[in-house]
Amino acid sequence: MAAPTHPQLASLIAQLNQIILGKDRQIRLAVACMLAHGHLLIEDVPGVGKTTLAHALAKSLGLQFQRIQFTSDLLPADVLGVSIYDRETGKFKFHPGPIFAQFLLADEVNRATPKTQSALLEAMEEQQVTMDSETHPLPQPFFVIATQNPSTQIGTFALPESQLDRFLMRIEIGYPDRAAERALLAGADRRAMTAQLQPVMSVAQFRELQKAAAALHVAPALLDYIQALVESSRHAAQYTGGLSPRAGLGLIAAARAWAFVSGREAVLPEDVQAVLPAVAGHRLKPAQNVSRSAAHDQLTGWIKSVAIP
Repeated sequence: MAAPTHPQLASLIAQLNQIILGKDRQIRLAVACMLAHGHLLIEDVPGVGKTTLAHALAKSLGLQFQRIQFTSDLLPADVLGVSIYDRETGKFKFHPGPIFAQFLLADEVNRATPKTQSALLEAMEEQQVTMDSETHPLPQPFFVIATQNPSTQIGTFALPESQLDRFLMRIEIGYPDRAAERALLAGADRRAMTAQLQPVMSVAQFRELQKAAAALHVAPALLDYIQALVESSRHAAQYTGGLSPRAGLGLIAAARAWAFVSGREAVLPEDVQAVLPAVAGHRLKPAQNVSRSAAHDQLTGWIKSVAIP
């Protein structure tokens, strides 16, 4: 893959590649998601580095970090915070929960009940929390990276469509290849390495990169292509529903960020195709029960069926 032209961005990707071995594409997708102001869902089996990647991203960007371990007995107040009566003032005082951070890791998010999962909706969409008719803004920038186990595992609650649509991307890390796994087995402990990471840029510098990515040129013909993809998804027989307007806007933002990570000054159709599976895969529900591999093949086939204008 092409190297980023921005030196700090290249340093960020290189540092993450030292922690998560052999997963350069997944790392670039995660970085692109954050550059596009998006939230990220990482779905995979336990033990492949989902949580480690989230920790490494937060440390490398110097963001204020909070982690919530989602469980079946977790309550919305454990995420958002709670108002407690203050006898001295005679008023209720709001005590912020762990969601008030620049970088929130919602670990194993699908092990919490739907009521607790829904506590994230307003924060992810509007960057704020409303409690007792009062609105509390969240720190900026604000990112949610959620990990989840496959729905076939015991003790999971499927995320509803409204929650899935809040995530700009969903990625899978997958098992490492033989060479990467050998280096992992022979190398230092990844948790210890992550703890020693230093930020490669300031928060202000990262926000400047976000602005630069959002300013990349998108030609009218490329907008035609994105619109054709979105419209095609709504009429595709293999899906029960199509992509929302929010998904279309997210696809443009993600394609811009991917082009920026790839060192380009304008967005190409290949940038759209590179991020489309991550942007659309969790939003498009197959019309019938299909296996994971069949769903991937179905998505790939649908993408190829839409001609580039």
